Amino acid sequence: MRPAHVLLAVLVAAVWGVNFTVIEVGLGHFPPLLFSALRFLAAAVPAVFLVGRPKVAWKWIVAVGLVLGVAKFGLLFVGMDAGMPAGLSSLVLQIQAVFTALFAFLALGERPSGIRVLDMGVALAGIGVAAVDEGAAGPVGAFALVVAAAACWGVSNVLTRKAAPPDALNFMVWVSTVPVLPLLGLSLLLEGPSRDLAALRALDWQGAGTVLYVAWITTVFGFGAWGLLLRRHPASTVAPFSLLVPVFGMSAAALFLGESVSPLRWCAAALLVGGVALTSVTPGRRREPSPDPAPEPAAAHTDVLAAAEPAGRPR
Repeated sequence: MRPAHVLLAVLVAAVWGVNFTVIEVGLGHFPPLLFSALRFLAAAVPAVFLVGRPKVAWKWIVAVGLVLGVAKFGLLFVGMDAGMPAGLSSLVLQIQAVFTALFAFLALGERPSGIRVLDMGVALAGIGVAAVDEGAAGPVGAFALVVAAAACWGVSNVLTRKAAPPDALNFMVWVSTVPVLPLLGLSLLLEGPSRDLAALRALDWQGAGTVLYVAWITTVFGFGAWGLLLRRHPASTVAPFSLLVPVFGMSAAALFLGESVSPLRWCAAALLVGGVALTSVTPGRRREPSPDPAPEPAAAHTDVLAAAEPAGRPR
């Protein structure tokens, strides 16, 4: 990769890592489901009028929108609102790589090698250590919600591979249109219209800034830049940069939110990031080789959500 592209990849990882701190700040202004709905609304409008028509079937846009937008981000925001620290959330979400491999095996027949299974075991050990640390210092239920969010992310990654979008930014913008109404409906039902109205009436520059960051910077810029890198370089070259996300996430949370990082958490980070890194570079195998493998550029685009947040992270 050219130095400019390396810097861009690091910048995207930094944007996605800091995003967790921004979400934590935003949750002080909005109920979690309303915040998530506003994030996707701002990501979709006005971008949806600029990216052109959808380039994949609507069934894939709706499926990924519901699983990624409603389930994954809904669980993540609720988990963080329930007490899951921002830095730890950025770390635990990386277990999505293990869930993706598992669901790809079940749905796509992508059988992992024995070495990759061992690598995933290392990553799962990291989650176990993080769970022990969080159990001693915070709500285990919130931790479980973020792990569930990572599992939903794994499902959405497999759906995205099946959809094989030729344009990652176009796909992400259209996916962002799907969760808005379901999340608003869930917010009205579970968080209550009075709480939602109070949050909107109290909207200030900081609250608006958090929505714009998670929508425009994290989603539109982040996925747009990531898609550009994947068009220029193999996914195996670009994807490892996503492992910097928890590094920036934990650092930003410590710097701006005063979150402490215990020795157990550092151990969990080493195991989880190390296991995910090995999983990313260890070749897997399919049950049945495909007679007509997809060309590399298309394969790179289908891995965009597996390699990064959106997110959304966005977040």
